Amino acid sequence: MRRFLMLLAVLLIGWCGLAQAAAPKAAATKTVLVLGDSLSAAHNIGANEGWVHLLEVRLAKMEPPWRVVNASISGETTLSGRHRLPQLLATYKPTVLVLELGANDGLRGLPLEAMKSNLAAMVDMAQKAHARVLLLGIELPVNYGPRYRDGLRAVYVDLARAKRTALVPFLLKGVALDPSRMQEDGLHPTAAGEPAVLDTVWSQLAPLLR
Repeated sequence: MRRFLMLLAVLLIGWCGLAQAAAPKAAATKTVLVLGDSLSAAHNIGANEGWVHLLEVRLAKMEPPWRVVNASISGETTLSGRHRLPQLLATYKPTVLVLELGANDGLRGLPLEAMKSNLAAMVDMAQKAHARVLLLGIELPVNYGPRYRDGLRAVYVDLARAKRTALVPFLLKGVALDPSRMQEDGLHPTAAGEPAVLDTVWSQLAPLLR
């Protein structure tokens, strides 16, 4: 009887091992890291109304689901983002980095070359960490003058071309000039405008998720 029980135990262990080997391994959850400023931090609206949360809801329905980490902070500049990114990459190991910075540099009239250098450094960090990058560009109000506004716009276009990243030229396309979807400050979308912002982001983000 004892030998029989030992033999049965060996057979059961072997069967369990074969079953585990045959079972498909669950796909590891992949991460989208969003590094941005108030435009991605749901400024003055509910956190669950911002486009990043709406993205999280959409990606959670995918199979397998994706995780979204929103590391956006109101007031963030490209320089402060550059300082924070290494730790974020090490902690979350994202498959995709959505980089939405530069608006505060522009609003403060900071040198565009410095802004471009900071963004380029962040793209390099992400690509070195094997993350795909989506750059989200922004436009400035007309009172900043055509030279500076055109220069800011060119920063994103030139970087996307040089670094071979995906690009949304203007995050608030179709929203910025619609008073019903913009807050009184003229800079941030209302909750009603956030779904359109997500649609704009999604047009370039979706291919990176495949």
